[in-house]
Amino acid sequence: MNTNTRYTVRVALIVALGGFLMGFDASVISGVVTFIEPQFNLTNIQVGWAVASLTLTATIGMMLSGPLSDRFGRRPVLKIAALLFSVSAIASALAPDYLFLVVARMLGGFGVGVALIIAPMYIAEIAPAHLRGRMVSFNQLNIVIGISAAYFSNYLILGLGQSDLAWAQALHLGEWNWRWMLGVETLPAIFYFFALFTVPESPRWLVMRGKDDDALAVMAQVTDRARAEAELSDIHASLQAEQNAERASFRELFTPSMKLVLTIGLSVAVLQQLTGINSVFFYAPKIFEQSGIGTDAAFMQAVLVGLINLVFTVLAIALIDKLGRRPLLGFGLAGIAFCMFLLAYGFGSATYGANGELVDINPTLILIGILGFVASFAISLGPVMWVLFSELFPNRVRAVAISFVGLINSAVSFLVQLVFPWELENFGNSMTFLIYGVFAVLGLVIVMRILPETKGRSLEELEAELVGR
Repeated sequence: MNTNTRYTVRVALIVALGGFLMGFDASVISGVVTFIEPQFNLTNIQVGWAVASLTLTATIGMMLSGPLSDRFGRRPVLKIAALLFSVSAIASALAPDYLFLVVARMLGGFGVGVALIIAPMYIAEIAPAHLRGRMVSFNQLNIVIGISAAYFSNYLILGLGQSDLAWAQALHLGEWNWRWMLGVETLPAIFYFFALFTVPESPRWLVMRGKDDDALAVMAQVTDRARAEAELSDIHASLQAEQNAERASFRELFTPSMKLVLTIGLSVAVLQQLTGINSVFFYAPKIFEQSGIGTDAAFMQAVLVGLINLVFTVLAIALIDKLGRRPLLGFGLAGIAFCMFLLAYGFGSATYGANGELVDINPTLILIGILGFVASFAISLGPVMWVLFSELFPNRVRAVAISFVGLINSAVSFLVQLVFPWELENFGNSMTFLIYGVFAVLGLVIVMRILPETKGRSLEELEAELVGR
């Protein structure tokens, strides 16, 4: 690895910590709900709101982050995100009541929205073309690592809180376990803030501001001087073309020529959330605890969820350009449907006492169903959705289209997270997972019928085939 590549990798890894914080912040609540529900005497909808409120403000953050980064720069906006993560973590840990906790979580949601959009944008703008794909994938990988780290951190804090270690007792890890679960995010958030001072501003943004010399100096650190000068010319040409092009309107998405690609995009965006992934990610310990294994074992099994998610996400990244998008989606959706039906059977065949207490259930079956579902999702709908979004839509409306389907995806995610505790209470575990399984089967039929294979085909070829059909 030469000096330029080492520098690029270092910068990309630092910026991709935003993805880590996003994954951590979104998933750490999974361990917290077990304790705040009785402490604050919450209803099912209040529990759902404590989980889903972050997604709501993350959606707003996604919409605001692009214009803000164009005005003030990519790096300053990422620093603001790091500060939001820090303040949110501290405020959440110190929350005296439910309302304060929700507001603190919503503050962190703005940071999540910024990290989701700006971190991969920055990496794409600074990395040379031959490294761009791998460098940008650091962010998605870090999101998954952040999810796993949150599960492990929750489990570790729970275990230490029950230990006889003097320092753990002095920190009140047992009494304040959920507060420490939320507050520990402060450490990586502060590290991220200061680490961002060691990375340069995006060269594309510098060119947008007329700072060509500064942009050239940055690009010369990630590639050789001649290539840097050529890329500088390309950036100028690209910016000029954007200025000359008529701005795409939202209305264009609903023209007859866009019917097929918009149908595919919306179907995949809705399906990714309606199959219940964030119900599992954000309520994993609660689901496992309802299988009768106890709180400690439930948190340990949540760690397994994070590890399986990480392994199969890496596998998907390795296979997506070899096997193609359709095979991964087909295999994944079939696996999701099977595992959801397995969970429905597992909870449905359990026996309960006269007062509704659990008498007998097969916890191994529940564990297999959850892990199989996460593996099926991580190798299909998780990474494939964003790849498809970047390929299906014509260049002229791509930014508007991705923003629209991304907004729909976030809105459905918010609703799924919000109503999941209510579903468990009113429909029961078995019926809830059966509903997710039915959505997966319907999605499998729809996607396999209308989705073409996009592997190895140019964007121009796909546009010629799909737009206007």
